[in-house]
Amino acid sequence: MEWKYLIASLVYSLVGIVVLGVTFWIFEKITPENLWKEILEKQNLALAIVAAALMLSLSIIISSAIHG
Repeated sequence: MEWKYLIASLVYSLVGIVVLGVTFWIFEKITPENLWKEILEKQNLALAIVAAALMLSLSIIISSAIHG
């Protein structure tokens, strides 16, 4: 096993997680309500589905950008 591939995979994974976190944080800031409060306290299922769809779509975009 070559270490450079393992290290590259770990670095790309961390970069993808950071980008996903930052974009979700931006989405949280531009929406009028607090997403976590709405999802956890008020049990807003529709908002949870929208947040999950956003994270999945961003994950697919990030992974395809990293994979090439």
